[in-house]
Amino acid sequence: MQPPQPSTPPPSAAPQGPITAPRRTGLLLGALVVGLLLGAGGVGAAWALGGEDGGSGSGAGAAGDARGACAALDGFDESRYGAKGDEGLVALNRWSGAVTLSAAAAAGDPEYRPLAEALKRAQQRHAREFTFDAEAKKDLAKARGICADL
Repeated sequence: MQPPQPSTPPPSAAPQGPITAPRRTGLLLGALVVGLLLGAGGVGAAWALGGEDGGSGSGAGAAGDARGACAALDGFDESRYGAKGDEGLVALNRWSGAVTLSAAAAAGDPEYRPLAEALKRAQQRHAREFTFDAEAKKDLAKARGICADL
């Protein structure tokens, strides 16, 4: 007679299958990272194309960054921000570029701080509400007004 074989333990009662986190948070964080990277790339490209001297005659420096932010903001349509496909990518990249270039301008010259602050407030409001609501649009209008005076 053979000795009894040890039995295999019963399968665990733990649920089978992956546990997933909410997708919205992951997508939001991914979009934020992509936007920051694209914006930083836009700043780098503006500096590379503008030269390293930072002189106002070449269009580089804080004044050039402010003009770049205003140009990006001028082409930005907040109603297309969440659109699918290329239309949404254009809006996302223009928005990211405007915010990033305005921050670079403000870091280079305090004269451009109001522009950067208006866009930062709109960005923060959008991050909280997931839409460009009346408050965010008010800050966008303020930024556009500042750009009109540059």
